[in-house]
Amino acid sequence: MNKLFFVLVFLLSGYLSFGQELNCQVVVNAEQTGRTNVTVFKTLQNSLTEFINQTSWTNLQLAPHERINCSMFINISSYDADSFTGTIQVQSSRPVFGSTMVSPVFNFNDEQLGFTYTEYAPFTFNPNNFDNNLVSVVAYYVYTILGLDADTFEEQGGTKYFQEANKIVNLAQQSARVGWKSTDGNASRYRLNQDLLSNSFSEFRTAMYTYHRDGLDRMHMSPAEGKKGVAKAILDLERMNSRRPNSLLLRTFFDAKSDEVEQVFSGGPSVQIKEVVDALNNLAPTFSHKWANIRY
Repeated sequence: MNKLFFVLVFLLSGYLSFGQELNCQVVVNAEQTGRTNVTVFKTLQNSLTEFINQTSWTNLQLAPHERINCSMFINISSYDADSFTGTIQVQSSRPVFGSTMVSPVFNFNDEQLGFTYTEYAPFTFNPNNFDNNLVSVVAYYVYTILGLDADTFEEQGGTKYFQEANKIVNLAQQSARVGWKSTDGNASRYRLNQDLLSNSFSEFRTAMYTYHRDGLDRMHMSPAEGKKGVAKAILDLERMNSRRPNSLLLRTFFDAKSDEVEQVFSGGPSVQIKEVVDALNNLAPTFSHKWANIRY
């Protein structure tokens, strides 16, 4: 009896103890420093991986297979004692209903990363304080990933997560670190968060839902209807662009989605998408070589 009780407790604890929301792969690359054999980079990579994946960022109870797959690629360009400078590339994806397909949701390159780190120092996130810039940057992107993922399943579903990211922005503005203020350029963490919460860019979040739930998630039942859903999302973005052209959110969308959009419209049943192709060439002319492959 005692043995059976122990086994049940063990199994249930393995099932109920996961408040963790992410399955994040972290890579720390230090080739540009010329000091790749320094152990601090490997320690940093392992510590960040553990910190991100074992922290409970929300009150959600998720099974391992429900966790969001994402990655953070940190490229260190300079290193002196405990001071690091570089970039962080953040990506996330979500499964497509009724298929084995995985859809990229977020692909963002932050070129304003600077932080201090002492090897083996623990990472702790306190939502009410700014203690460490790297922790704040990572936590900010965790909540941004959670918000964007939620938006693909429920209209405006990510608001509470973007608001958590906004709290981090506000606290971090007290520091001298770059990326957190309105003066830090049009591709900063500040700008991304402000735009996600702004009514001026509401079509972006509507498009994220329409693209995934009315588009990709319907492909297994009706490829034609799924294409129409994706097309509608593109046209929603065009309306946003007519009012706020060349926005950061628009660039972020196509950095993640350009390959997928090309794939969706390059095969399968034909639908009326000439208007969509025209919109794509207007919205993202950088990828015009991809839109040229779309059949209509």
